[in-house]
Amino acid sequence: MFRTLYWKLTLAFILVAFSTTALVAVFIRITSADRLTQLIIDQQVSSLQTALNTYYTNNGSWDNVAQSWPQMQFRTFLIPAAQTPDPSFPGSHLPGNLDQQRGFGLADAQGIVVVSVDPAYPVGSSVPQKTLLAGAPVTVGGKRVGTILRASQPPGFNTQETQFLQRTNDALIYAVAGALLVALLIGILLSRTLTHPLKALTEAAHRISQGKLEQQVIVKSNDEIGQLAAAFNRMSQEVAHENRLRRQMTADIAHDLRTPLTVISGYIESMRDGVLKPTPQRLSLIYSEIERLKNMVGDLRMLSLADAGELSLNPQQISPKTLLDKAAALFKYQAEQQAVTIAVKAAGDLPEIRIDEARMMQVFGNLITNALRYTPPEGKITLSAQLSGSSMEICVQDTGAGIDPEELPYIFERFHRADQSRHTEAGESGLGLAIVKALIESHGGTVSAESTPGQGTSIHILIPTGK
Repeated sequence: MFRTLYWKLTLAFILVAFSTTALVAVFIRITSADRLTQLIIDQQVSSLQTALNTYYTNNGSWDNVAQSWPQMQFRTFLIPAAQTPDPSFPGSHLPGNLDQQRGFGLADAQGIVVVSVDPAYPVGSSVPQKTLLAGAPVTVGGKRVGTILRASQPPGFNTQETQFLQRTNDALIYAVAGALLVALLIGILLSRTLTHPLKALTEAAHRISQGKLEQQVIVKSNDEIGQLAAAFNRMSQEVAHENRLRRQMTADIAHDLRTPLTVISGYIESMRDGVLKPTPQRLSLIYSEIERLKNMVGDLRMLSLADAGELSLNPQQISPKTLLDKAAALFKYQAEQQAVTIAVKAAGDLPEIRIDEARMMQVFGNLITNALRYTPPEGKITLSAQLSGSSMEICVQDTGAGIDPEELPYIFERFHRADQSRHTEAGESGLGLAIVKALIESHGGTVSAESTPGQGTSIHILIPTGK
């Protein structure tokens, strides 16, 4: 039972409460007798000072004070059993408890004992200066006329004081018991509050392990456990989303591979059966489908290498304007054939960036090809570069059809096709922008997109300048 976190927390609360209350009770129990003794002594010293001040004022000396001493003490002090009364003590001849009045003594202004409190200093003996300094002074008219001496051991308690201490001890016991009960109730409540969301997380994790990936737990707080639950929910959503993408990618790969394979197998089977003759045109068609398969396999291999962090790069310093000029020159003829203008906007004095030029040309090839596909005649594609903080921002902007807002967050995912029919007709695999993202990230950069339907799309690339 105590192996569960619920009972461990409950036990921890009880132990903390018990330890705290026990320490407080022990401290009070140890110090209460001393504090009560000191309180009584302080009160009697104050009363005795008043009585002695009155006696000296009325008599002008300490003559016969020993005979009046028992009446000056307002309570009886009990001498510990180990002590025996000294016959030389004033009042030792008195019967009963009066024989045991040994709380205080008196020395005159010269330090001579008038009323003895210690057998070591009988009446008429001289008290050391250190003992006088520890005593309570008796003053008359601002002049010290005597010193109240205290017994070397504190007096015992009378019946009422003993009962008071006993009631105090009983109250401490009740307080400890009450604290343990309250700690038990609070511990159970808090343990349940803390462990309930953890139990929900555990159950959700078990369901994920059984293949039910999209799990959500209720977040009821903003503390560390609430933050853990929120992080778990986000993780579950991401895992489920990635699993859907993986399944979709598998289906898309199967579809995209099946199409050219069907064409190739159909032609070869017909030629084998003599239905069709192997003409150069038909062989060229078969070869183009084989090239399409090779390109798709190459794209998939590149993405797998990028995922594994094993994509090889040959970085070198190059001017952003030079890079954009080369990219524009490669597609200038195709753009002219479509009546589309390609422009470059980049200052020649921009800092050089360290990139793999061949990989970046592949990036621009995919981006400009997409832009040409969706930009109508008389449209424009602009390649620009500018500094953005410690990075170089490169932008490929077109005036094409744009992308629907609901599709925009997913355009860099593998095999995502915003327009299924056009991609299929064009023989596109849906990997172009995924490759762009992988290549840019392998350079330590980021890529994002902005688009307005009917006005065009802008792809923004940020590459660190290294400065």
